[in-house]
Amino acid sequence: MTRLLEKAIPAFAWVCGATLLGAIGSVLGYLLLKGLHTIDLALVFGDTDPVAALLLERRVFNGLFPAMVGTVSLVVLSVGFAVPIGVTAGIYLAEYAEGGAKRFFNLLFDVLAGLPSIVIGLVGFSVAVFLNRHLSGRLQPCLLVSSIALAFLVLPYVIRTTQVALENLPAQSRMTALALGANRLQNLFRVLLPQSLPGLLSGIILAIGRCAEDTAVIMLTGVVASAGVPRSLLSHYEALPFYIYYVSSQYADQRELATGYGASILLLLICLLLFCLAFVIRKGVTYRALYRA
Repeated sequence: MTRLLEKAIPAFAWVCGATLLGAIGSVLGYLLLKGLHTIDLALVFGDTDPVAALLLERRVFNGLFPAMVGTVSLVVLSVGFAVPIGVTAGIYLAEYAEGGAKRFFNLLFDVLAGLPSIVIGLVGFSVAVFLNRHLSGRLQPCLLVSSIALAFLVLPYVIRTTQVALENLPAQSRMTALALGANRLQNLFRVLLPQSLPGLLSGIILAIGRCAEDTAVIMLTGVVASAGVPRSLLSHYEALPFYIYYVSSQYADQRELATGYGASILLLLICLLLFCLAFVIRKGVTYRALYRA
């Protein structure tokens, strides 16, 4: 019976892996089949000259360039807000928190991770409305509010991945630098954090993907269908997830629906580029840490 289980478990794992890869391949293949023929400059820039659009000299009315800029801006801002706070909180939980305080914060962040995104979007909208009333109309649902709401959405994932990455380091790694005379902060920044970078990167990648795909939060906190390229943090903006939702629910013909598939492909490409950037940053930070060591 034991031998049978030893053979069955790896076989079941391979079947699950193959099923997952098949499902992902099917989705990607369907998107490429439906939307690849729409990918061209006209889809991105419409009738506007690409150079003039990139230099922000002319506004793009019938292309996805504003939505692409809005998506990248939203993801970068949200991750920029979430990562420093999340990594710091994860370090505290892994290295400093003890007893009841650790249990309390673990429970709190688990509850936050389970909150529906629509609830966070509603909270962001309510806060924006409240501040708008008390700041004489200076703040309204905008790019800044959306990015802060999304940062709050992904914060528990960053905290948890940081905490787990640090707690799973072997005891030998923790004690070597201390035995050689390093203090606790030196051990943390020169030894523990560089060795836990793969786990930290997992949290950042999860945050990037979550921010790029979420629609419920941004629908309530500042995204509109035709805002153009965002001029400031306090302006409305466009985003590819909202465009995909809007087109898929209210398309007029098959050609317009095909642009929704094309927008999905562009969104995947943007996420891929951001993931690659995260890997490059990880390599650079790891190299510097090893060089200093």
